[in-house]
Amino acid sequence: MKKPLILVTNDDGITAPGIRVLMDIANEIGNVIVVAPDSPQSGMGHAITVDNTLHINKISNESNGIAQYTTSGTPADCVKMAKNEIIKEKIDLCVSGINHGGNSSINVLYSGTMSAAIEAGIEGIPAIGFSLADFSWKADFEPIKPFIKKIIAEVIRNGLPEGVVLNVNFPKLQQNEIKGIRICRQAKAKYAEKFDKRQSPFGKEYYWLAGEFECLDKGEDTDVWALQNGYISVVPVQFDLTAHHAIQQLNTWNL
Repeated sequence: MKKPLILVTNDDGITAPGIRVLMDIANEIGNVIVVAPDSPQSGMGHAITVDNTLHINKISNESNGIAQYTTSGTPADCVKMAKNEIIKEKIDLCVSGINHGGNSSINVLYSGTMSAAIEAGIEGIPAIGFSLADFSWKADFEPIKPFIKKIIAEVIRNGLPEGVVLNVNFPKLQQNEIKGIRICRQAKAKYAEKFDKRQSPFGKEYYWLAGEFECLDKGEDTDVWALQNGYISVVPVQFDLTAHHAIQQLNTWNL
């Protein structure tokens, strides 16, 4: 059988250890092409470049025969460029990550990792975003490798529902401490935000975003609960943002 063509991308940039691990795993399953940002793009969400030029650079020192490209754009730009300019064949799967830091709950809205996966989904490409709840550049990805391989294999085998991509988050645990995989819903949460006001050596005021994550959801079927209790969370994410349940109520208004 022909090996699936897998697009690998991320938001931490082409040099991040997480994407190197994901490249190697995907390469065991299919034919891999990497298109990733040339610099970190964390927190970019689904931003796209519309008021600046975009550049593509092919990396000459390919690893394990994997073709690698960088772009000057956002994670969503990377997927757009990959599909429209770089890869001329049908892309069978897009995997994004492995992100250094979790993307559970409300973080899915801010995540460049997940926005790349969602962009692939919009283009009709089955996609998965992978994140590890460890922000360290030296994060240990070894314990989660078998689970990533299993999830990728299952998506290739079964496909995904139309309009759905997967948001996969791993707890920071050793392999023997991970209890298993849970299919979850996104927890209701928000950030209690504040801005740390500071002053530069030249007397100019500036601000640094700070705050605390607040989970408002006590359910045991959420991604936050799963991660806190030693499970890998898998959340099916749809990019149709319509609040379908509100349509009937709005139709009662005098509009």
